[in-house]
Amino acid sequence: MNGLTPDEWEIIRLSLKVAFWSVLWSLPFALATAMLLARARFPGKSFIDAIVHLPLVLPPVVVGYFLLLGFGRRGPFGEIAEQYFGTVFAFRWTGAALAAAVMGFPLMVRAMRLSIEAIDRGLESAARTLGAARWRVFATITLPLALPGILTGALLSFARSLGEFGATITFVSNIPGETRTLRWVPGKPGVYPMYCTDFCSALHQEMQGYVRVSPVGSSVALSGTLSKGPGAPAPAKADEKKK
Repeated sequence: MNGLTPDEWEIIRLSLKVAFWSVLWSLPFALATAMLLARARFPGKSFIDAIVHLPLVLPPVVVGYFLLLGFGRRGPFGEIAEQYFGTVFAFRWTGAALAAAVMGFPLMVRAMRLSIEAIDRGLESAARTLGAARWRVFATITLPLALPGILTGALLSFARSLGEFGATITFVSNIPGETRTLRWVPGKPGVYPMYCTDFCSALHQEMQGYVRVSPVGSSVALSGTLSKGPGAPAPAKADEKKK
């Protein structure tokens, strides 16, 4: 059995990097959201809960499209991130990590919330009556007791990040050394893992006409019918028979 090629090792390294940072970025937000949903009572709580779990019911390609609108170079959040923090998300590994974090966020929040709801509130009340501050109660009682749920949520999100495909291809495309992760079959453009249907191949072919990467891989421009807006005529096929 032949060993892995350098390109394959690069894909594995990039996949682990994307999954690691996606979990690290979303962990504090997931914990805060889980605490809010598990302990707080406020109007609109059900709506917030539905928004958190929205990535589980929406098609991943739709999630990636919304990320491209919001965090692209011309998007409201993407423009702010680039201007003030120097961070670019669209068609970069940072965007792949963001897409993976969004798709894995509901799994992380759900596991943490269940763990927090199972904590005996009497233990926290007893600590408060003995003079412990709120932050100390959280650090010494709530957080250790919720640790199994936190670890479970982190592992679920990490695994989801490794297998993420739909949102990632829409948001960051397939750029070797930048956004090509384990979901691609290395060295075979247009070939995808077994769990991916023919839709993935068709989507990749469409993206080839919309996304143009410079030779140095430092910039991405939109081209083809996408730049012409909705309703633009499709390009004529080269193999179309003349009548």
